[in-house]
Amino acid sequence: MAEKVGAAIDGWSTGATFGDYDGDGDLDLFVAGYVAFDPSNPPEPRTTNEGQKYCHYRGQTVMCGPRGLEGAPDHLLRNDGGKFTDVSKQAGVADEKGYYGFGAAFCDVDDDGKLDLMVANDSTPRFLYLNKGAGAFEDVSFASGFALNEDGREQAGMGLAVGDYDNDGKPDLYVTNFSDDTNTLYHNLSERVGEALFNDVTFASGHGAPTIPFLGWGAGFVDFDNDGLKDVFVANGHVYPQVDKYDWGTTWAQRPLLFKNRNGKVFDLAPAATGSGLAVVKSARGAAFGDIDNDGRVDVVLNNCDDAPTVLRNVTKESGHWLTLRLIGGPKSPRDAIGATVWLTAGGERQRADVISGASYCSQSDLRLHFGLGKAAKVDKLEVRWPSGAREILDVKAVDRLMTITENPR
Repeated sequence: MAEKVGAAIDGWSTGATFGDYDGDGDLDLFVAGYVAFDPSNPPEPRTTNEGQKYCHYRGQTVMCGPRGLEGAPDHLLRNDGGKFTDVSKQAGVADEKGYYGFGAAFCDVDDDGKLDLMVANDSTPRFLYLNKGAGAFEDVSFASGFALNEDGREQAGMGLAVGDYDNDGKPDLYVTNFSDDTNTLYHNLSERVGEALFNDVTFASGHGAPTIPFLGWGAGFVDFDNDGLKDVFVANGHVYPQVDKYDWGTTWAQRPLLFKNRNGKVFDLAPAATGSGLAVVKSARGAAFGDIDNDGRVDVVLNNCDDAPTVLRNVTKESGHWLTLRLIGGPKSPRDAIGATVWLTAGGERQRADVISGASYCSQSDLRLHFGLGKAAKVDKLEVRWPSGAREILDVKAVDRLMTITENPR
């Protein structure tokens, strides 16, 4: 089928995201390339002329990559009525530097009504492309502050989460990284439409020291206790089984991490109570989020390396009111409303959520938007910006329920 519609791509790719970047009403596809790898001719451990060792970790021989391997290009496939055309180079997102792409997501981070693009790259700087219209993106990776961490250092990025954790109306970004390093939380500092500025607040927010021993993959901003503030969940697992043979302060199988949002500024690491889902030890990769049993609490599904998936059912007892929205796009928007943005005001807080394809790592979460309302038993205002650009303000008659909204064509 991929060959038939023009979406077949060579190489090793992991991160993919759909989004209507050109505003024509159909979904385009971005695929992040990882490495150019020939299974019939695998690389061997070696040392460069500069003395750098590849295929080694802490002095031990391990599988090779990504450094020492050729990075694979990224691909933007424009949807031309059910057939795809590769427009990566003309759009400015082809990754001609050969970075090692992993997690990717389309989201309007500068609030100008056009979908922008973020890519988490392994062992190389991250990408942030602003959609300038007319089919072109501007690379603002370094200028925005997203490419590197606060020390000006590139990291081995894996997964990517997008969400407004402090309810200021602007999407923030979270990137999971390799062990012996921290995950990275970027706060959106933008003050005007069309601007994208991010500040690394990892240590100030409590995500620094606790994440160093872990190797992070899938991640998401999710309000697990429905208090109106988005928490952060991270799936973890090492890539080298050999680590269990040595006292290196890390392991092959690892538990997930849940960071409880305390006040929109600081997060507290939730304890892994014995017998709880947070104490499950796996070498996890993907993490998908959604209310599986429709009880108003968001659950998690983990995709584990060489193992069966793990379903973590949310059984939080002290949980607030909630509202879950299923959006259906009109004739000028994608049917599943990917790219829509919703602002919900309740209890004095104005929350934002975006319908996003991809993100996390090798996962697709529920496209329904979930809002925790805390003690608020009513919604004061609900605003929807559809992918078509149309805006609607809707009346919410009750909470603690699933509400379906269909775009009103005008």
